[in-house]
Amino acid sequence: MESGFVDRKSELAFLESLGSSNQPKLVLVYGRRRVGKTALLQELAKRKGGLYLLARQESEKDQLKSFSNTMARHFNDETLASSPLQNYDSIFTYLKQNIQPGIPVILDEFPYMVEAQPALPSIMQDHWDNHFQKTRSFFILCGSSMRMMEKLAGYKSPIYGRRTEQLLLGPLTFFDALELMNSSPKEKAVEYYSVVGGTPAYLQLMDYSKTLEQNVVDRLLPKTAFLNQDAMFILREELDEPRNYFSILKSLAKGNTRLGHIINDTGLERGLVAKYLSVLQDLHVVQRAVPIGEKHETRSRKGLYAVSDPYFRFWFAFVFDNAQYTEDLGGQKTFRTRIAPLLDAHVGRIFEEIALEFMKTKTPWGKNYRMGRWWQDEQEIDIAGWDETGSDALLMEVKWSKLDEKKAYAELDRLEKKADAFTKGKPKQPRLKLGIIAKKIEGKERLRKAGFLAYDLDDF
Repeated sequence: MESGFVDRKSELAFLESLGSSNQPKLVLVYGRRRVGKTALLQELAKRKGGLYLLARQESEKDQLKSFSNTMARHFNDETLASSPLQNYDSIFTYLKQNIQPGIPVILDEFPYMVEAQPALPSIMQDHWDNHFQKTRSFFILCGSSMRMMEKLAGYKSPIYGRRTEQLLLGPLTFFDALELMNSSPKEKAVEYYSVVGGTPAYLQLMDYSKTLEQNVVDRLLPKTAFLNQDAMFILREELDEPRNYFSILKSLAKGNTRLGHIINDTGLERGLVAKYLSVLQDLHVVQRAVPIGEKHETRSRKGLYAVSDPYFRFWFAFVFDNAQYTEDLGGQKTFRTRIAPLLDAHVGRIFEEIALEFMKTKTPWGKNYRMGRWWQDEQEIDIAGWDETGSDALLMEVKWSKLDEKKAYAELDRLEKKADAFTKGKPKQPRLKLGIIAKKIEGKERLRKAGFLAYDLDDF
């Protein structure tokens, strides 16, 4: 692993390509804390000779002094080192005179700069309109406050209409996260991913020589542990009324996915729940899904809500709700009585998402099929997909368990019965391909020879 930089190849290639453009570039890079924004941008600066300026929560005067020192080192300017710039107009004027075309200027934690100097977006607009947009300039504004960064992109912001690209950096996918799990066996890797998700900083905190129980007891349950507090810290930084948001997220983590169920569980009014869910979706903490094939996704009444990140899902299901129990009886007791009995069900739901990612990105089927979950009334299919013509359909069951051949066929029989509901009412009956994904499948090759798709962790 080089300089702490982990598998952001596509994002890095995207940013590098912008520097080669003949056009001016003003790019917003954002995403919540710990996902690796700083490592990505520092890698870009290292490769391209960029100027990287990191803001701290301090006064404008101290920020400008720090930036002046960094710029003095970057440009080897002894005069600047002894006479710091006094305002942002001077910063941008200096950059006009010294930065080379296509070289990135990275302003990290940009919201901290705006906190110290609220006029900064307007100041930057002035310099952009009168100089930088007429050159091959390349500015990147980065921040961890999702709300602030999306506000900067909004139509009321002075930067609105000047932004040329934006990059939302999310957690690593399971397959990218494997690089950080020290070659752990796939079953163990799925379990760890189900607890801490794909946030690089969280994955690097795990001790993969120990059991999952030991890591949860040592690194998530103690109130002094970083991972015990970070979910609360991140959400409180973004939300004005965290108490009600926490109630909704706890309800979602318990498995209440429909709006009505969330209302009944929390006791909050329908309008408030709808509003809070919308905010959580904007922050990419909650996701809303509709069955694959729905014609009007935004208006569909079949929408289901879920906490989008495994770490937040685990935290609200097992850490937040058991805080007093852990305080009274200790982490090991909490894990064995409150977490372990429910852990397989939790991991199983995450495994369904990993399996969908596998089908989309690691198999030939992902190139020609649009895939997702499907449900109607009490019927549910873990992975369903249509080809571009609508003449072929793919249906798969996902099980977080080890299946012998007999059990695999039993699951496929149940899936075949669900297929009738899936194809009902379609203009033409598609050709169906059935399959199964599990932790381990005995007789996998025989299933394949019989015409079924069959994958397990060995294929991952």
